[in-house]
Amino acid sequence: MADELVFYTNPMSRGRIARWMLEEVGQPYRTEILDYGTTMKAPDYLAVNPMGKVPAVRHGQTVVTEAAAICAYLADVFPEAGLAPPHGARERGPYYRWMFFAAGPVEAAVSNRVMGWSAPEGRERMLSYGRFEDAMAALDYAVSQGDYVAGDRFTAADVYIGSQIGWGLIFGTIEKRPAFERYWARVSDRPAYRRATEIDDALMPKE
Repeated sequence: MADELVFYTNPMSRGRIARWMLEEVGQPYRTEILDYGTTMKAPDYLAVNPMGKVPAVRHGQTVVTEAAAICAYLADVFPEAGLAPPHGARERGPYYRWMFFAAGPVEAAVSNRVMGWSAPEGRERMLSYGRFEDAMAALDYAVSQGDYVAGDRFTAADVYIGSQIGWGLIFGTIEKRPAFERYWARVSDRPAYRRATEIDDALMPKE
């Protein structure tokens, strides 16, 4: 029997990234919805993720947390989905480069800006992203080299980067650059993205 794939999430979280990736992979999975401050901080879930945050996946005995890591893991363990360039392929470099650039410098730059914080003058080099403007310029470059960030095929990197850009455009946390808008329109026009969005929207609390 194949290892069960369990997805821990909340529809108002970065779990939407992992949901999109799971729908792209196309393997059966079971969802456990957790609530902030209660089941997300309960002992049972802290045994899965000591941070008490979502998303997380459990695949058999393997637990993976952090949205970018989940995307990379699922692409590797389900290669038949074609969501990662082959090992040794030229595209493997930009695939890793831009996925983890978005997970590190871009995530930090956007979060700090939302909080109203920036580095003191002259100390920007201590930050992984330097200045917010530098991170945005590099992200613009990443999505402007072709249809997708790792060549001419959609990959797990586009799930992660697309999610970051999509949220940023919707909530106003990144600039509405033409390159970002074109890229988001392209990657969000996928059946798996639409399925994932419909599932999570249906799980949102009813007012």
